[in-house]
Amino acid sequence: MNTMNLPQAFRERMQAQLGAEYAAFEAALAQEAPVSIRVNPRKNTLPTDSLDRVPWCADGYYLPERPVFTLDPLFQAGAYYVQEASSMLLSEAIRQTAKVDRPLRVLDLCAAPGGKSTLLASVLHPDSLLICNEVIRSRVPVLRENIDKWGYPNVAVSNHDPEDFVGLTGFFDVVVVDAPCSGEGLFRKDPDAVKEWSEGNVDLCSARQKRILSTVASLIDRGGLLIYSTCTYNDEENIENARWLTEQKFTSQRVTLPAEWGVVEKIQDGVYGYQCYPHRVRGEGFFISVFQKQTEVYNSQKHTPKGFKSIKPVHAKQAKALAEWLVNPQAFSYWQKPNQEVIAVPVVLEKELITVDLALRNKGFGIEMGMFKGNDFIPSHALALSTVVNPDLPGIELSREEALRYFKKENLVLNEQTRGWLLARYQGLNLGWMKGVGNRVNNYLPKDWRIRMDIKEYA
Repeated sequence: MNTMNLPQAFRERMQAQLGAEYAAFEAALAQEAPVSIRVNPRKNTLPTDSLDRVPWCADGYYLPERPVFTLDPLFQAGAYYVQEASSMLLSEAIRQTAKVDRPLRVLDLCAAPGGKSTLLASVLHPDSLLICNEVIRSRVPVLRENIDKWGYPNVAVSNHDPEDFVGLTGFFDVVVVDAPCSGEGLFRKDPDAVKEWSEGNVDLCSARQKRILSTVASLIDRGGLLIYSTCTYNDEENIENARWLTEQKFTSQRVTLPAEWGVVEKIQDGVYGYQCYPHRVRGEGFFISVFQKQTEVYNSQKHTPKGFKSIKPVHAKQAKALAEWLVNPQAFSYWQKPNQEVIAVPVVLEKELITVDLALRNKGFGIEMGMFKGNDFIPSHALALSTVVNPDLPGIELSREEALRYFKKENLVLNEQTRGWLLARYQGLNLGWMKGVGNRVNNYLPKDWRIRMDIKEYA
């Protein structure tokens, strides 16, 4: 990006904020943004020994260059997530402030496309309940796809405004608000963010962030955490909003970060925030601050409802048939939705999910298993990518060329005859379902997941 196109008002603001460091900051914006990924600890097959680590995230790594991720079967299998390194600071913040060694109820309020949600799923206790919410309906499909790729059974996806969570007052131990912001930290990655920036928009964003924070404050139980972050630099949206939060019966929590990481600790009236600048860290602009709730909360949920609203237990015969598809079938109960799709719900989360089911209208939870058609069971794509699918199910290891053809939704021809459901695999990871019909296998990749790029030059 040509930094000469930076808005003059922005330059003046950053010069006042950074002083003698401003020249280095502007020079950093002229450089290519670093490329970083975060590996899935339950699907970690990547050769990472030669990669530089992201200092504040155990699963984060820098890549020497940006590959074509769409054409990497490991990416499609959920082996890793492409995430900006600075935003992985959430990992260290929650590790230091939350009791991740025990189950927690966690809400990621502004979740799409799923970077922070998949990070939270990786660091939380496996029996935690993680609700990933996206306000904008058009962004829910990409969130759902990334959650399916990650494959964890304790994650729910919802599509609601913050005000719609009133039925879950006092329910959560942790709420993460990666708030919509003026996007200053994305300037070198997104030229449109530069064009859209204005001082007026900064003021609008700051006011909107306060409204969001005010709304979700009641959702947190006493002693619970509110983690607030933005991808911007200005104090109005960052440390000043953080200071405002302490006036709402929250106390600021300090996070200890090594000086060599280059993250700037900002302190205002005893309130702590942590700022990443591209000339100081190998990443983009990012701000994060952590708060603890001090006041008692009236929990509007007087008692746990007796059961789910619209899903029904599957028949015992069907439940027995489903058990062979999962590695630990007794850890799940099996339910059928009104559209006949079957889901597997972690038994340890049934009580919490029944409460969520009553409070929220637009949500999905559990592992999507598939659908019964007569005596046959048609498995879902989400089941194939799940970390709890039975690894002993029949499968075929594909070459990279075959895997790419699979993601083009082509039917493959095999050297030997096969019958029935097969898992397409690449380097030991599941890609999706195929069904053997002799020496050919039909491709059951969902149409929406099909790669539309030309793969000839990459195969």
